[in-house]
Amino acid sequence: MIAEQQILERLLFQIRRLAPPGTEVRPDIALVDELGLDSMKVMDLLMELEDEFDISIPLNVLTDVRTPAQLAQAVFTLMEHADGAVR
Repeated sequence: MIAEQQILERLLFQIRRLAPPGTEVRPDIALVDELGLDSMKVMDLLMELEDEFDISIPLNVLTDVRTPAQLAQAVFTLMEHADGAVR
C-alpha cells in the first residue's frame, strides 16, 4: 500500500501545476485562501487523484480539507478503507 507521504508528494506535484506561477506550494498552504484555487481547479484535482489512486473521493471530504496535507490524509484514509473492503 502507498504511504501517506507518497500521496502528499504526488498531490503537491499536481497542485504545483494548478497554482499561480512562482507560488511556493507547501503541505500546510490553504488551497483556496492562499493558492486561490477555484472550485473547477479543485474538482479537476480530485478527479486526477481519483484516477491516480483508483479511489472515489466523496465531495463532502472537501468540507474538512483546507490544505494539501489534510487532503493527503483524506486520500490515505479512503485508500485504507477501500483496501480493507477488498479483503
